[in-house]
Amino acid sequence: MRDTVSRVALCGAVLLCLGAAISRPAYGQDTAEAQKAAGQWLALVDSGKYGESWDDASQSFKDAVSRADWIRKVTAARKPLGKLNSRKLAKSDLVKDPPNSPPGQYVGIQYQSSFQNRNSAVEIVVPMLDKDGKWRVSDYIVKKAG
Repeated sequence: MRDTVSRVALCGAVLLCLGAAISRPAYGQDTAEAQKAAGQWLALVDSGKYGESWDDASQSFKDAVSRADWIRKVTAARKPLGKLNSRKLAKSDLVKDPPNSPPGQYVGIQYQSSFQNRNSAVEIVVPMLDKDGKWRVSDYIVKKAG
């Protein structure tokens, strides 16, 4: 089973920034709005609405992966995990202009998660402030914890 769903190198750049070159503390309206957007997006993924999660993602996400490819990749990664048991916010960091990524504001959000078939997993969701001023997910990874 593949433990990782990764859309582009963007997440790698944001991960490098998590805990490193953060533009400001992970508090405030920006991170709260990004976390809300991530939660709504994850609810689509959790309920198996993978096509709708692509529809609701950022434009850079859509430019990087087709809807059909996203559905195939996220199905391969999430279906073997089974139903979500729990998800706890572990970290949330505002990142501005991460390396090797389109310029803009991003929030790297890390969750400690538990699924029916995997007790301990890490989910990383990266919302970005899209051109229309709304936070939308630009990347998602789920992997084995540890």
